Amino acid sequence: MSTLVLTAPLSGWMLPLDEVPDAAFSGRMVGDGAAIDPMDSVLIAPCDGEVILLADAGHAVTIRAGNGAEILMHVGIDTVELQGAGLSPHVRNGQWVRRGDALIGIDLDRLIYGAKSLVTPVVVTNCDRYEVTVSAQGNLVRAGDAFLEIALLQNEVSTERVSVEASAAPDAVQQLAVRLEHGIHARPAARIARVSKQFEARVTVSAHGRDADARSTTALMALGVRRGDRVELRGHGPGALPAIRAVAAEIESIPNEARVPAPGEAGDVPGESGKATEPGSAVRGLVASRGIAIGVAQQFGQARFQVPERGGRADEEYVALDHALAEARNRLARMLDGEGKDVLATHVELLDDPALLQDARRAIERGKSAGRAWQLAIAAASDALTSVGDARLAERTADLRDVEAQVLQVLSHPGESATFRTVDDAVILATELLPSQLARLDLAKVAGICTAAGGPTSHVGLLAASMGIPAVVGAGDSILQIADGARLILDADEGVLHVEPDAATSAAAASRLADRSGKMAAWRRDALADCFTADGCRIEIFANLASEAEAREAVAQGAEGCGLLRTEFLFLDRRSAPTEREQTAEYRKIAAALEGRPLVIRTLDAGGDKPIAYLPLPREENPLLGLRGLRIALMYPQVLRDQLASILQAASASQCRILLPMVTDAGEIRGIRKILDDLRAERRLDARPLLGAMIETPASVMLADSIAREVDFLSIGSNDLAQYTLAMDRSHPQLAERFDFFQPAVLRQIAQVCRAAEAARRRVSVCGALASEPLAAPILVGLGVRTLSAVPAVIPELKAVMRRQRLADCEQLARAVLSQDSPASIRSLASEFPARKAEALQA
Repeated sequence: MSTLVLTAPLSGWMLPLDEVPDAAFSGRMVGDGAAIDPMDSVLIAPCDGEVILLADAGHAVTIRAGNGAEILMHVGIDTVELQGAGLSPHVRNGQWVRRGDALIGIDLDRLIYGAKSLVTPVVVTNCDRYEVTVSAQGNLVRAGDAFLEIALLQNEVSTERVSVEASAAPDAVQQLAVRLEHGIHARPAARIARVSKQFEARVTVSAHGRDADARSTTALMALGVRRGDRVELRGHGPGALPAIRAVAAEIESIPNEARVPAPGEAGDVPGESGKATEPGSAVRGLVASRGIAIGVAQQFGQARFQVPERGGRADEEYVALDHALAEARNRLARMLDGEGKDVLATHVELLDDPALLQDARRAIERGKSAGRAWQLAIAAASDALTSVGDARLAERTADLRDVEAQVLQVLSHPGESATFRTVDDAVILATELLPSQLARLDLAKVAGICTAAGGPTSHVGLLAASMGIPAVVGAGDSILQIADGARLILDADEGVLHVEPDAATSAAAASRLADRSGKMAAWRRDALADCFTADGCRIEIFANLASEAEAREAVAQGAEGCGLLRTEFLFLDRRSAPTEREQTAEYRKIAAALEGRPLVIRTLDAGGDKPIAYLPLPREENPLLGLRGLRIALMYPQVLRDQLASILQAASASQCRILLPMVTDAGEIRGIRKILDDLRAERRLDARPLLGAMIETPASVMLADSIAREVDFLSIGSNDLAQYTLAMDRSHPQLAERFDFFQPAVLRQIAQVCRAAEAARRRVSVCGALASEPLAAPILVGLGVRTLSAVPAVIPELKAVMRRQRLADCEQLARAVLSQDSPASIRSLASEFPARKAEALQA
């Protein structure tokens, strides 16, 4: 057969695959072809052929044509989650169909409100054997019009489907359970096939008594693998073992694809379902902000947005979108003085993002309503971030969803306030919370926060810790079924949410809460005095800051200085770098708010999850291992010079100290010191501020002795040091529970840095989440740390903890900790430490 012409299976607006809001299709992982944004309610056959795969959920069908091409038609995006709702198959597997025969009935109204998108990709899944070209003319196509042309490549002679010789003895075998929410459907199958094609060995996936070549997306989908099914991987030929290991790793690494609901919707999120609605039940999550809360459940949500698919005249839809964007921008501007203002500023910039606006306008040109056009633009941007494969960048899709909801709120309910009516003693339950959503809560009435998704370093976790609100994250989708008004106890010391607790549990919690409240009052009374151990060792308790307002709050909480000023707030989300004058003014305000206390200013720590629009950087496969921190500063020396110059002028050299992020070796520091000396000579400044280096990677740990000789102090960034040591992204949802700062490998590296600093007679501080953990404070001091830089809310407790310790006892604890082999045993030792010490003192 020469060229096969496929006709359009639907009427609608044609899109290139690049514009499909799903990375598996837009990246051509599933196959090559085009897509249709449909107007019809019936999907018809684009050619004669055999139905070789009708998905169980009725959302996708594959036909094998006479020339062997396998054509997949996938109705909408993420429609597998609807489990057949709104879809009515008219065919069955193995059936022969003619061009134009009905394949699937589509309830467009049902799918509009239940699916991520109606865009329907039509792709040739075995496109490595065929040349696929678009033959449709114009943007609008009619069902039955010429759509795609498929020609067999000259070097391909077989038209038979790839077979698997299952009878041959495999060279390697591995079994595993599939934990994907919807099993192996199109997107996971495409990823598995892509990995398999990288190996010479043939990998077979077996399930339900059937075999599939792992290189074939369609064959994998045809296995019908569901969540919980066990599959067997069999490798044949050279390199069989590495091949099946790679396939297994890919299956286990694919993110759980339960759709994260749009803000205000209920739905599943990654994580196991539980029985959270039953009285007396307990749901376990991850501790984000310690404390205990007793209150009533309040689900956080908004009215579900009814967004019409089709719009009116394009000029009217443009005006509606522009108005909604302006109103959303105004609402955000009114929140910018509250908590999370840096993220809110990011949201303002997203509302002005030219790429988002361009995508939305294009969708309006295709006949979409303003709301639907904005949804499509946000979906495309989210998929672009997710497809990079970096968990921190993927986490920023939450910001996009938040911006989406803000605009849809204006379009759907013009003139209505977005304020959330918070009940007294509310334990807020949500899929996730972002700063703009927190800003709508009456925080005086919030007793605690529990989210289904997220990790300890997510936005809500960090903000809750800074505000002293108990918070548990990553508790799973079962908490979304808890009824409003249900009595709850949130134990954010242990990471447990108790639902309708019994009398004994309630009484114990009330006693703990009263005891904690009394202690907090006492801690705050003593917080303003400097911190010394019981035997007189000076321990500095500093604060991590990012604004003048935070500096004032930190001083009120007893901060003895700032151990880490994150200067990114001056550089992010703007179109040009801040001037030297701008920076100097901001640093002076913060220095004044600290009333002469030490101010450690970290130079720009960009890159990774903090891209800077006006510093053009190449696209990186793994941004966390690329251009970050000091590496970027050395690429743009003028930006670095301006910042160093502004620090030199901001306050006296006795108050200001300079901290360099992501230092790799001593040579980098010598280069920075020369720039500093040149600037001092230019400005005729005699005094030189103290210069410090952040230790954040295993490499800088190994070179800590030489680095210490080049600087005046060392600061250990516990967040990055932990993630680089453990090779775990700290925001990865599947690894959140295993990402633990009490890992022996992390603490042993801190000990090594302290030994190097002691040899060079340099002081060591720790910033990041570990420094804000009261349980860790005696361990860190015992290892040799003398400065802890924490979130302001925890400073009174940290001081109280350390005032009860003797240095010798801390050192004894540290030695015991370094001999442990698990985070659990270390936590147990640290928890028992006060009791054991008390017994020893009594003896």
